[in-house]
Amino acid sequence: MTQQWPRRAVGLGLLAAALGFAAAASQAAEPKTYPDQMIRLVVPFTAGGSSDVQARMLADRLGKLYKQPVVVENRPGAGGHIGGKFVADAPADGYTLLLGSVGLHATYGVFKKLSYDPAKDLKVITVLAEMPHVVVATPSLPAGDLKQLVALARKAPDTLNFGSAGVGSSVHMIGELFRITADAPIVHVPYKGSSAALNDLLAGQIQLMFENPPTTLAHIRGGKLKALAVTGKTRLPALPEVPTAIEAGFPAFEATSWTTVAASARLPDAIADRLNADIRRIVSSSEFAQGLAEQGMTPVASTREAATRFVAAEKLRWDKVIQQGRIAAE
Repeated sequence: MTQQWPRRAVGLGLLAAALGFAAAASQAAEPKTYPDQMIRLVVPFTAGGSSDVQARMLADRLGKLYKQPVVVENRPGAGGHIGGKFVADAPADGYTLLLGSVGLHATYGVFKKLSYDPAKDLKVITVLAEMPHVVVATPSLPAGDLKQLVALARKAPDTLNFGSAGVGSSVHMIGELFRITADAPIVHVPYKGSSAALNDLLAGQIQLMFENPPTTLAHIRGGKLKALAVTGKTRLPALPEVPTAIEAGFPAFEATSWTTVAASARLPDAIADRLNADIRRIVSSSEFAQGLAEQGMTPVASTREAATRFVAAEKLRWDKVIQQGRIAAE
């Protein structure tokens, strides 16, 4: 004989099952809390350069804040645009970020056939830090300041070579700014990253670089390179004895490079705002600021709106230099 269950019990069972299915469906539909997995921070240059230094400082502190691994991944080439394109095409979920640069955001006009548009395809989350460059030379170069350097270049045109991290990089463009404003006929030699160029400078294969402080300070202090000038408005605290270009009589040769944190332009604003707030919190800490200062950098940590305005203004400035110097990537 088949046992008959009371109708009330059957009804309660069906109701409980329905509520369970609804709860499960609701839970599945809820968005995951960001971040809940590893974040990749792409550096579009070789390891060892200033961008790489900043990225690793940020990755360490962002990983501690989020309790998720933040992995630095170097993707050099094409003046940083191999890494930039990679991030632009990545899923817009906040798990692939870019350590951006002047070259990626403001001087890409040197490339006439880029396969993406950095202004449209990348979203700037914040300007991370800013720094002047240091004009460094091999110790054997018979020039101790910018005026002597210009005289030497004019005496033997196109015989002094300066290396860079690649065409359109800040290291390249600040060198071009010097060539144009000082009327100094020097020759650009592009490399795939500052580290390779710096190695050739130390070996005497090239004579000059207009490099970032983090990668040059130790060599300057060790006597392997000599600093002729810094390109900021004021002297660099890490090199107080080195005059600015303005002090040396070259007021038009004033420029800084800067870095950003960026992502795919399709990144939702909510995640971009979260990242902006958290990165600004990290960069504004005394510990992080001190770490930057030791490398000759100044923290910026701008809002998203301020970062967008700043990058647009810098793009206009460097477009003029590109046009005046007729600079183009081959």
